[in-house]
Amino acid sequence: RKETCTMCSVGVPPGPGLGTTGSSGVDDAHVFISSGENVRLPCNNALHDCKSTTWIYNRFSQSETVELIGLGIKKKNTERHERLSLGSDCSLNIKNVTKEDYGSYICRQYVNDKQQGNDARVYLHVLRVSSSQTEISAGHSVTLSCQLYSYTGVSCDDWIRSEGIHLFWVNQAGDKLINSDSRYQISAPDHCISTLTTTLLNEDHNREWRCEVTQVKTSVTYTVRYSGTTHLYTQCTHMIVIIVEFAVFAAPTVILVQIICARRAGRKDSQHREEIVMNTILQ
Repeated sequence: RKETCTMCSVGVPPGPGLGTTGSSGVDDAHVFISSGENVRLPCNNALHDCKSTTWIYNRFSQSETVELIGLGIKKKNTERHERLSLGSDCSLNIKNVTKEDYGSYICRQYVNDKQQGNDARVYLHVLRVSSSQTEISAGHSVTLSCQLYSYTGVSCDDWIRSEGIHLFWVNQAGDKLINSDSRYQISAPDHCISTLTTTLLNEDHNREWRCEVTQVKTSVTYTVRYSGTTHLYTQCTHMIVIIVEFAVFAAPTVILVQIICARRAGRKDSQHREEIVMNTILQ
């Protein structure tokens, strides 16, 4: 069974190299977030209150523009209205971010039906990791795909390449994984996607692999969790070893535990293992 943990970071403005100035003269903001997190998009042209604030969104240049907030009031006819809220500083808050939330967000001010000042645009970039395997277990290969969903007026690949950004994988210790390690195969079909393929080991239960983005403090983690036969049998095996070492006079107990574990695990060789344990203790 596969379980993923994709909540690892908060959205943060990028470093100095990533700032851009829009056609309105107002600096465009870039916010990076991992899927599953909550994010705040700043409104850099807010007036004294938020009754004049309107937020509009479009995912890419050819997509339909959607009004999310109109004059301080949340629109209820949008698919994600339950996840949206307006902050006291007129920022747009999005709960439980998904990959579909990436795109261009514009904060605009209206007074008496007239726009005041320039647009303040925020580009939301969403980082997500996924696996094509629905069941995972030791001895099997798993491929993890890390993708950055971005739109900045050009394709994600073109924008990331121009900014010198790239995706990379690290282990739990924070060490960067590279192809020279025979256990891992890492590939990058383009600058916005990186895949990690490895064969799982017994000790990989609860192991984490993290995908990170250079220049920004955003990452997303995949946690391996085994369940069912493989993990249960491993637990029972460890239990028997401990009992044999520290309770050599408790042969009936050891035999009983072994029988229960073998039945739960459904192992075909359970009878053979029971005989081995019995002989070891009774001799």
